[in-house]
Amino acid sequence: MGRGRARAKQAKVARELKYSSSVTDFEALQRELADQSTAPREEFESTPEASGLRSADHSHREE
Repeated sequence: MGRGRARAKQAKVARELKYSSSVTDFEALQRELADQSTAPREEFESTPEASGLRSADHSHREE
């Protein structure tokens, strides 16, 4: 109980986003995506979850 108001607000926001006819700045989006693609990703790739392995698989790992 108590999620009704929060859920209604989320539905309202989602509906506004779905049906809004805002103008998309594709050039700004392209710049933003280009900046993200040059960011170093090694911190994410080194985690067991990122490589598809479960944490249980690494429980015997020596450090």
